[in-house]
Amino acid sequence: MLIIPIKEGEPIDRGLRRYKKKFDKTGTVRALRARQAFTKPSVLRRTEIKKAVYIAKLRRDEAAL
Repeated sequence: MLIIPIKEGEPIDRGLRRYKKKFDKTGTVRALRARQAFTKPSVLRRTEIKKAVYIAKLRRDEAAL
């Protein structure tokens, strides 16, 4: 369970924003969505390879600058 202390005089909106950021970092929603449907191991591998190629391309382009 996430606990976000709100300081005295701090607006609730700011606390909510911090809560949302912390919740996103935990990856709870992503894990739940991934569990909703079964994906074959071959499809998982394919997406991981695509992601790795994309990141390598970004790094290569960044190094060229």
